[in-house]
Amino acid sequence: MLKITQHRDKTSESVSFMLEGRLAGPWVKELEACWGRTEVPPKSRAVVDLTGVTFVDADGRALLTKMWREGAEFRAAGCLTKCIVEEITKTDRGGSSTSSCKAKMEMDGG
Repeated sequence: MLKITQHRDKTSESVSFMLEGRLAGPWVKELEACWGRTEVPPKSRAVVDLTGVTFVDADGRALLTKMWREGAEFRAAGCLTKCIVEEITKTDRGGSSTSSCKAKMEMDGG
């Protein structure tokens, strides 16, 4: 299950999404639909708060990457989520990666 709370700050014109639960399975499509319906004005921010996320599957990771490329910023907590965000944000918004997160996890036995 995934809870999605959306908030629009009229002063800064930023949009934030607070996610709680598992970003996996049908919940990935739900977030994708929510993201697609949201208009973020130019020069505004879209912040995705992942501090309440407990699990991200491959489809969830792909959606977060898409959101990053479309301008989203992330807040994360916890080893897994921080590592996923690090891996995504070390990729430039055009798609080339410089992340060592996966290699680090493999070396640590993760």
